[in-house]
Order: sequence, then structure tokens, then C-alpha cells
Amino acid sequence: MAGKKISIIGQIAEIDREIADRQKRYPHLVSAGKMRQGEAEMLMERINAVRDTLVFCKDHEAGIREYFAAKKAEGSR
Repeated sequence: MAGKKISIIGQIAEIDREIADRQKRYPHLVSAGKMRQGEAEMLMERINAVRDTLVFCKDHEAGIREYFAAKKAEGSR
């Protein structure tokens, strides 16, 4: 599976699906005593941080590509 490129929009869609799933599952796990509330909150903070990073990259894609192109050009001198 390594090597297949997944678009950033596809990655964000998958994170959104996972966040929705966790929002449904975690309260039940906490109520059942299978997960602590603090752990659920920490894991939600982490997954939301992943989403924020992906959205940042999508929103700044052109600048990121320019930066890496310039670095590559520098390295070939």
C-alpha cells in the first residue's frame, strides 16, 4: 500500500470520518468504564491536531510547494 498517493482532501475526509466515529464511540466507552474521560479528551485533542495540520497544509499548499522547489534548486547548484 505504500507508494499510493492519497490526496490531502481525501486525508482530511478520512480524519473527519474518524473524528465523527470517535465522538460517537468514546462517550459509550467512558460510560462503560472502558476508557477514562481524560484519555478520551487527550485522544480527541490529538486527532483534531492532526486535522488542523492537514488543513494548514492544504490551505498553504502553493507556498509549501514553492519552498521545496526553491530548496531543491538551491541543492542542485
